[in-house]
Amino acid sequence: MPRVLVIRHHLEDTPGLVGEAFAKRGYEVDLVMMSAEHDTPSLDGYDILTILGSKHAVYDPLVEEAWFGRELQVIDEANRREIPILGICFGGQALCRYFGGTVSKAPSSEIGWTEIEVKPGIELSTGPWFEYHFDHCDLPVEAEVWAETDAAVQMFAIGRNVGTQFHPEIDEVQIKEWMSGAGGEETRDLGVDPEGLIEQTRNEEPAARIRTQQLVDLFLARQK
Repeated sequence: MPRVLVIRHHLEDTPGLVGEAFAKRGYEVDLVMMSAEHDTPSLDGYDILTILGSKHAVYDPLVEEAWFGRELQVIDEANRREIPILGICFGGQALCRYFGGTVSKAPSSEIGWTEIEVKPGIELSTGPWFEYHFDHCDLPVEAEVWAETDAAVQMFAIGRNVGTQFHPEIDEVQIKEWMSGAGGEETRDLGVDPEGLIEQTRNEEPAARIRTQQLVDLFLARQK
């Protein structure tokens, strides 16, 4: 059975609908933590690497010193082994940075379910997809832009690797975790109702599940 290694950066994060889509396609999905307190994960025995989001910034030197430098080494190892990477939000930004692009503050944040503009020829739904980010990517020249909004590139490919700025993994269980405690307070401070996000996610989840399966199929087609 082919295997997917999923790196998360917070205990409340899971592969959600993305992990479900991989599992439906015959993949075993393993979840590991990447942080200052955890060892660098091994890629031995894995066919795909998926990197989830983070509240941190890929350009923060303190984060890089604490643990993100090791994560860049994992990306380098995956690249050398020709293990394709699906990077989500922070994970997509990590791909951008590794391949020579830059990441910086976006002109505006995007929080909530958002329609995206998909480039012609890319078989991906315009959404809505769930957004929660404050940064954006300036991609390296070899990257292919697959989707965008006014605020940020939303999906791109570099070789066999694919990055998203939005969160295709999000489901009701995870958004409740995100919105509990400090996450809900932060969201409310930004002018967004956390309970409204939970309700909208509950309503969107059935269609989002189908969209995410389409996204995973698009990523897997890149490997053929």
